[in-house]
Amino acid sequence: MNFPLYIAKRYLFSKSKNNAINIITRIASGGIIVGAMALFVVLSVFSGLRVFSLSFSNDFDPDLKVNPIYGKSFSISPEQERKIKKIEGVVNFSKIIEERVLFSFNGKQHVSNIKGVDCNFSKVNKASQKLFNGQWLKQKTYQCVVGYGISEKLSLGLFDFNNPFEVYAPKTGKGNIDNPEEAFNRSNLIPVGIYAISEELDSKYVFADLGLVQELLEYKPTQISGIEIRTKPNISNAEVIDAITKICNNKVEVKTRAQLNATLYKMLNTENIAVYLIFTLVIIIALFNLIGSLIMMVLDKKANLKTLHNLGTEVKDLRKIFLLQGTLLSVFGGLIGLILGIIVVVIQQQFQLIMITQSLAYPVEFSLQNVAIVFGTIVSLGFIASIIASSRVTKKLLD
Repeated sequence: MNFPLYIAKRYLFSKSKNNAINIITRIASGGIIVGAMALFVVLSVFSGLRVFSLSFSNDFDPDLKVNPIYGKSFSISPEQERKIKKIEGVVNFSKIIEERVLFSFNGKQHVSNIKGVDCNFSKVNKASQKLFNGQWLKQKTYQCVVGYGISEKLSLGLFDFNNPFEVYAPKTGKGNIDNPEEAFNRSNLIPVGIYAISEELDSKYVFADLGLVQELLEYKPTQISGIEIRTKPNISNAEVIDAITKICNNKVEVKTRAQLNATLYKMLNTENIAVYLIFTLVIIIALFNLIGSLIMMVLDKKANLKTLHNLGTEVKDLRKIFLLQGTLLSVFGGLIGLILGIIVVVIQQQFQLIMITQSLAYPVEFSLQNVAIVFGTIVSLGFIASIIASSRVTKKLLD
């Protein structure tokens, strides 16, 4: 057996004659355990919040979205549609039109986005599954589905045939306008459903038939503003993006869900890193106890170290004893802390003991990545602390 490792384990599991050293060692061990458990629980909470926050965009945003590089719209021919269908990895796609328009109902007005969708939209986007009330719209009709926030602002109900739900879009063209009414295209919509996803999205869109929106905006039958695409799981998006770009003659840009929500992803990543660094700083402070404990152990075992040195043990091997002792203490403390942290996270996942609201439990997410991060952090910092403490063993001390 490795001699320094053998001695390190003896020192680690045996009590010192000096009770103060035993107390300091227990405090150091407790600090490592609590630090590891706290770091893992906090990272799991932020992982849960990340999943919870991204669930809204995952429900609403497609795997890939095609937008024009220049202008608001582009044309796609039936031949191009057939080619996109044949791309390896594409499950389905939906043609859409998005435009900012004016909605009016019973004397109230609201500016928001109208989104024209085709019959494939429900196969690509989960918005049709997030209805708060009513049903999803039928194609080639004047039916529409509004967001919960828009319905509240306009005091809008479903199937209200007495009060028309009007939408106004500016007409295309040039020149002076003599009559303001002639400046807009108008259409009456029939609200048949209300969707509820998040506060921001609920106040953003009114879904309507693609053909209706094309007519309202004076678009051609082949003219659209985007394509939403659903891809197979674990498929290479890069290959699909390249194929779509070539089919559309390099006149479009294709973005992934992460690129569509770049600000949200950046914010969540920044928060996660900030919390990790803060709690790592707390662990570093706690590891000062480990340094103090090892230095006290060095002083307590000074006579034994002299004996070992006189018997031929080199100073570097004596240093290695306390280096290994501190590292082992970090490893065992980190493992115990992780086990306790995992128990806390699993209990919250299964029994939802801590609630944000009466119906929403505080989200936590168990992740092997977090286990590796916490264990690696504890062991690495413990190793550095052990190096600092073991450097106290010098030839001068043994003379």
